[in-house]
Order: sequence, then structure tokens, then C-alpha cells
Amino acid sequence: MRRDRSAGSADAHPVLRIRERDETRDTDACVGLLAEVHESDGYPVNWPAAPGDWLAGDAPLGAWVAELDGRVVGHVRLSPAEADDVAPVLWSERAGVDVGATAVVSRLFVAPGARGHGIGALLMNRVEREARGRGLHPVLDVVSTDASAAALYERLGWELLDVVEREWGPGHLVALRCYAAPSRDGSGRAVALDVTSRSAASSPRSAG
Repeated sequence: MRRDRSAGSADAHPVLRIRERDETRDTDACVGLLAEVHESDGYPVNWPAAPGDWLAGDAPLGAWVAELDGRVVGHVRLSPAEADDVAPVLWSERAGVDVGATAVVSRLFVAPGARGHGIGALLMNRVEREARGRGLHPVLDVVSTDASAAALYERLGWELLDVVEREWGPGHLVALRCYAAPSRDGSGRAVALDVTSRSAASSPRSAG
């Protein structure tokens, strides 16, 4: 498969590109793709009343789609940390920085029929690059039952910060795996963060 930034192709090979999401022309395609993923994988866990607004967010730092031969087959978003986000708090405590020094990766999904081409990894690399270019450290959370997503993040070197419980609706508790992108040196290589470990028992967010 060719990975190209141009929409056209002079040969028969499928062309994959990552580009910024266009709110005008991409919304319907992204909502349709999200519905396909929800039916196939159960993501998102609770279908939003206004899926277009759920994808767009209030004030995102950016959003990107993956196109395969001109068809939208993947999506990801980067947003500032919000008050109810857990992963930014965990990272700020771990790294000794302000929560505002993080950015939250979310709304990542890939069409079931387009998987196996590394599209999820390409989207993750793009959103990580954007966050670091802004001087922010990317973090995210994912439901513990989504083993394939967790495997992708760990394959890319993301660090599991903790597993926490959140209430998504009355009486509906979900376990979330919270991740942070690897710390990198000036050359872009992953490096270990030298911090004093905190006991999970000291945090009420820990699911144990």
C-alpha cells in the first residue's frame, strides 16, 4: 500500500493518507464510520445523542482523518485536558508538571474493513507529533475491555499509568486503562522517566 499525502494515484495501488479533518465535508463520513465501529466493536460504549458534536468537541487542538483511496477510514482527536479527565492528573503527578502540560488523545477509531494496514498507528503518530509540537505530553484512557486498542498503545511504547473506575451513567461502572506517551529525548528516542513511584493505594482513583 502506498502512503501518500496526495489524493490521487497514478497506479493501481491503494493510497493512504492522513490529513486534518474538515468540519464541512468530513462530518457525515465520520459519523457514518463511527456508527459502523459502534455496531462492530461497541465503541463508543454509550452512543451519543449528537454524534457529530461528540466527535467535534468544544475546543479541540486538532483532529485528523485517515483516507484510503479518498474514503475516510479512520479518525483521531487531540484536546486540552478537562476537569473530569483522569489520565492528565495521573501524568502530572508522575512527572511533577501541571495538568495543563498534557493533551488528551481521544475519538480514535478505524473502519473494521480497513484494519491491518497500520492506520491506527499512523493516526497515533500524527496526534503525538502535534501534541509534542505544542509542548504538551499526550495521554489517553481506554476501557479495559478494549484489548486491541490497549495492545496498540503498548506496542507503540505508551506507558500504563493506572487502571481506574469511572461511572458512566447511573450504576454503570467502567474500568479505564490510563496511558501516557513515552518520554523522548532530543533525538526523539523514548527514555525512562526518573521519578519516585507512588503507591496505587494512595490514590482513590485506583481500581486495584
